[in-house]
Amino acid sequence: MYGVLHERYPYAHCELDFRTPLELLVATVLSAQTTDVRVNLVTPTLFSTYRTAADYAGADRVELEELVRSTGFYRNKAAALMKLGADLVERFDGEVPGRLQDLVTLPGVGRKTANVVLGNAFGVPGITVDTHVGRLARRFGWTTEEDPVKVEAAIGELVPRTEWTMLSHVLIFHGRRTCHAKKPACGACPVARWCPSSGEGEGDPVKAEQLLAYELAPGREEEYDALVAAAASYPHDPAQPVPYDVAPTEPSAAHR
Repeated sequence: MYGVLHERYPYAHCELDFRTPLELLVATVLSAQTTDVRVNLVTPTLFSTYRTAADYAGADRVELEELVRSTGFYRNKAAALMKLGADLVERFDGEVPGRLQDLVTLPGVGRKTANVVLGNAFGVPGITVDTHVGRLARRFGWTTEEDPVKVEAAIGELVPRTEWTMLSHVLIFHGRRTCHAKKPACGACPVARWCPSSGEGEGDPVKAEQLLAYELAPGREEEYDALVAAAASYPHDPAQPVPYDVAPTEPSAAHR
């Protein structure tokens, strides 16, 4: 199933824009309870204003709150970023650590956030169990566990460690584009034949196609083909962000 999904989404990647481990850590903190698209609208100004952990630690709270306001829960997020910056300065000389056991000791950083940073900023394989990964793992029959840590362990036993980061990207892409929470597009799913939950969503291929989002949405075939072609032109390195001009655009209004 993973192999087929990888073929469908060879361009799957972390959809948060970043250039450094600190930028990815900050973007991941901001992504709670909002979309990556929304975060990516905020971070260009944020990253140009706050370039180091010390900048976040010494930030003007009101100014920081205004910059992240549109991501929701902006007061809590601003406070979290200031605490995060202070902790990085005090304990890690202002650098984001590259070990799971260190990352999870930072304020507001759990295993999910840590694995995002490790896999995409440091090239350390990790399984990111967000709502999409957890939902698909259970729908696919890979596990019955609900606890993210147990889901991570269960999936890790099924797939080689070298594939953990890409597996996470592929599942998240499939969850956002095809295997939706409320009405999955089963009739347009390439792994429906192996999925024990197939049939719970829209089974008619024509109707299911209308449910596809982002670059898979009807009328965006050229965009999808361009992404597949672009993915074939560069080696996949999870430690390097995908060029912004390769990243999929936001979904059409009908799929937001």
